[in-house]
Order: sequence, then structure tokens, then C-alpha cells
Amino acid sequence: MFRPLLAGCGLALLAGAVQAATPTPASRYTQDPYPSTYKAIAAGPVLLQHATVLTGAGQRLDDADVLLRDGKVVAVGRGLDAPSDATRVDASGKWITPGIIDVHSHLGVYPSPGVGAHADGNEMTGPVTPNVWAEHSVWPQDPGFAAALAGGITSLQILPGSANLIGGRGVTLKNVPATSYQAMKFPAAPWGLKMACGENPKRVYGSRNTPPGTRMGNVAGYRAAFIDASEYLRKTAPKAAAPQKKRWWQSSAKPGNGNGNGADSEKDTGGKRDLKLDTLAGAIKGDILVHIHCYRADEMTTMLDLAKEFGFKVSAFHHGVEAYKIADRLAAEGVCGALWADWWGFKMEAFDGIQENIAIVDRPANSCAIVHSDSEEGIQRLNQEAAKVIAHARLAGIDIAPERAIRWLTQNPAKALGIGERTGTLEPGKMGDVVVWNGNPFSVYAKAEQVYVDGARVYDRADPSRQPKSDFLLGQPATQTGGVR
Repeated sequence: MFRPLLAGCGLALLAGAVQAATPTPASRYTQDPYPSTYKAIAAGPVLLQHATVLTGAGQRLDDADVLLRDGKVVAVGRGLDAPSDATRVDASGKWITPGIIDVHSHLGVYPSPGVGAHADGNEMTGPVTPNVWAEHSVWPQDPGFAAALAGGITSLQILPGSANLIGGRGVTLKNVPATSYQAMKFPAAPWGLKMACGENPKRVYGSRNTPPGTRMGNVAGYRAAFIDASEYLRKTAPKAAAPQKKRWWQSSAKPGNGNGNGADSEKDTGGKRDLKLDTLAGAIKGDILVHIHCYRADEMTTMLDLAKEFGFKVSAFHHGVEAYKIADRLAAEGVCGALWADWWGFKMEAFDGIQENIAIVDRPANSCAIVHSDSEEGIQRLNQEAAKVIAHARLAGIDIAPERAIRWLTQNPAKALGIGERTGTLEPGKMGDVVVWNGNPFSVYAKAEQVYVDGARVYDRADPSRQPKSDFLLGQPATQTGGVR
């Protein structure tokens, strides 16, 4: 049985048997001195029965069951058997999806209340700051995390802002209450690198009469940074040991033992570490995934060419209101488009947006369209943002089934974040991150009724004890029954 979630540390208090994170091998550029301490809550087996299930992998199953056990999805299908101690949930008339994943959020680094003391998302001390990590600004008490959980968000990437050409590393979190960001950190998820093109960096630094002040200055800034990183990689690459010389007094070519009886070769340390270049080198090697804030089609093509020049891969373009113009190239190069349903026109580079953008990006074979938020409010209803895409596509003669559209919120963002082998779909062996909806999630009336993270029911709309509140809100009169006195 679960106890009530009373505070931000509630999930840690509930932890019993846990699943240990299995870290992936790290290069010298991606060693993590602040590793995840996330532990899944101990939870008994759960059988969700008789629902319409969208697996996230392109299938829709009617009157189907989902079995969760030991934090994982065990089976999806009709008439599943379950252990005798399983909690059975009658989900008749309801819909089940994988947990929603937001690839672009600033929760925790621009938390609520939105005051200057909390504004920790942009390190505007220089246009190139890959040395900063968004995780070191994350405030776990941000009430926005719980609000997002009520909207079905089970994982999310927290990114630096877009003031800089290269803004720093992003971090992927499991959306659970905690007292440290490490306790939310998605185990062994790769970092993201936030870059930004277009108006933002040239406006921020051009207004200071420092470079970049133009789009050509932007590109020059990226190139200079990656030239430095390429040289850093060359200097820090492991070097083969020099061949040992046999001296005349040695009877055999035995390896040195450090006592003067051989030629020991010192381990090459590559010189002093550079935190900026560590991040850029990790991106070039593919260990850190590159996410680029970019609106215009011409600038996205320039960034793709920049990636080819320096040997890195773009994981996703974010915002991309003109992505529809290069949908075929994005698909051919395996680049995701993390896009809004209908935001446009709020600045010049966002002026040529269309409401069919995501639907068009989704059409080619091997496409990777994603609905993202970039908003503490929009993250609470990403399912309805996706519904708007379906509606506008239908008006344009494009019919998109729910089993395809759900991929924009689950499978595709998991792919862009490098965690697709472990979450994003309801397949055996994957994390038990699941949302039970009161109906079709693409309805304006849709609400997440239950949310499971690693098989544990962490949110229940009908049970106040499973509606976690931030420590910051506890004791705030406005949040209590009866309002302010």
C-alpha cells in the first residue's frame, strides 16, 4: 500500500525496494560528478483492464490490458493474467498511453513564482557558455512539476534558455517530487546541448555592441567554438604508448617496472580540462545530443551544414515554425522537429508558421515529429496541443489516427532524448510510465486520471493523497481549502 504524498520529499520516503540505475560508460568529456540518485518507488503488480490502449509504437488495442510489475511493462494485450497480489484497475471506457515526455521545458530553472531571484535559465555573460549545466539551476520545489504531472508528464528535458549561441547542457528528469535534482535525474540519460540561432543571440549581444550582432556573426561564433573543440579533441585523444627501447644492459625486452629497469610510458592526461570544450567535444563524439532553437528553414539548413562541417549530429530542431519547408531533409537525416501546434508571429523569424507544420513534418518515411511546450502552462496540456494538430491537419485533408499522433508525445521525444530503448512506448521490458485518461486523450475534455512512474501510482485525480504538492506550497494559505483568510 502507498502512503500519502505529503511533501516534495514524499516519494523518497515511500521508496522501499528500488531499481538501481545502470550507468553507461562515460568518456572523459561526459564523466558525471553529479550522478543520478533516482530510485523507483517500490510498487506491487498492477493490472489495468479493458481500456483503449495506444502503445506509442503505432498500435491501438481496444478492450485491452496493461500489466505492470517491478517497475516495468510486463505485457500489453487482451485478457491478461496477473499475479494474485496484483492491484486490478477497471479502466473500461478509458484510454491508456505511455507517459508523456516534453523535450523542451524550463521548469525548475524558470520556476514559479516567476521572480528575478528564480531566473536561472540564461547565463548571459557571454555568447558561448557550454560550460554551464541546466541541472545546477533546477529548483525541485517548483510547483510546475506537480502541475505537469497532473497533465500526464512523466519525463522532461530541462534546457538553458536561448539567449546564447551555445547555452549549455540540458538534463532529462523523471517527473517525481524530490529534494534534490539528482533524485529526479533520469538514470544514465545522455545530456543535451542547447544551441540557439536567429534573433535571440544577436539581439541580446548586439544590444551590448558585442558579437554576435548579426546572423553571420552567429555562424562565425559557432564555427570558432567548434574549431576550438576540434583542436581540444585532437590534443586530448588517447595516444598510443611510444615503443620501448631495449638498452644494452637489458637481457630481454621486458616492460618497465618503474624501478629504472625499463622504459615506463606515462599516461597522457591531455592537459588541463576545459569545461566549455568538454561539452563541445562530447557533442562532436555523439555522447551529448544537440538540440537547436531555430525557426527559419534557411537557418536550419545552415545548422545542418555546420553539423557536417564539424562532425556532430543534430538530434532535434526546437520551435522550427518553418520546418514544413524542409520536412523531407529532416526525415532523410534523422533529425526530429520539436514543434508547437500553432504558436507563430510573435517575432519576425516566427512569422511564416502554419498550423499544419507538425502534420507535414510527420508525413515522410522515418519522420520524427514532436509536440513540445517551452511553457510552464502548455506542458500541462500537451495532449490538447497535439489534438489541435490533428484538427488542423483534417481541415487540410490529412487524416491522422490517434495511434500515430501519440508518437509525437511519447516515442519520438524519447528518441530525441536518447532514452527510447527504455521508455516512450508500452512494450515489455520498458519503464512502467503510464497515463490513464478519462477518454480519448485528444479530446478537449480529456483529463489524466492516474499517472504511473516506474509502475508506481504517483498521481490520482480522485485521491488527494496522491496529488503531490511542492514543499514551497505547503503552508501557503492560498493553496489550502478555503483560500486566503
